[in-house]
Amino acid sequence: MAADLAATLPALNHGRELLAEHGMAVLGTWALLNLLVSGYLVARTDGRFETHYFHQMNVGWNFVNAVLAVVGIVRANPNHVAGLTLAASLEAQFNFEKILLLNAGLDVAYLAIGSWLRARGQTAEAQRPERLLGFGRSLWLQGGFLLLFDAGFYLVYHHYAAELLALVH
Repeated sequence: MAADLAATLPALNHGRELLAEHGMAVLGTWALLNLLVSGYLVARTDGRFETHYFHQMNVGWNFVNAVLAVVGIVRANPNHVAGLTLAASLEAQFNFEKILLLNAGLDVAYLAIGSWLRARGQTAEAQRPERLLGFGRSLWLQGGFLLLFDAGFYLVYHHYAAELLALVH
């Protein structure tokens, strides 16, 4: 049993960290694409229209996503987790899963806030409705992507939990 654990645990930890690194690369790619497209278009749209604010919010949102992706890639360390104990591996697994689930909850909140901004922008008393509408649409896009990303990442990442728990005797 100990030999099985010694052979399996480093491989699981390496795979888990490699998956986290790849996930952050996906987030970084999304951020970069948004920065390029919306960065280009925000300068070429009229501030009197919703589209301008949509791209403006995308740029701000994805600047943050890019920073998070870079930090996540730097922190992922697939080649230096071989020495983790089973307890430390389980703790790292479940801590990251909690972060993904918390993020998924926040993503739902982003979608709700986007809906609120859109509804607010359609009222007669709204000041600068084009900004509310554009920001709301951006929150729909970004929150929707992040919800799919975080939920999908959780489902894939969670497979490592079952493999780690199978090592508990």
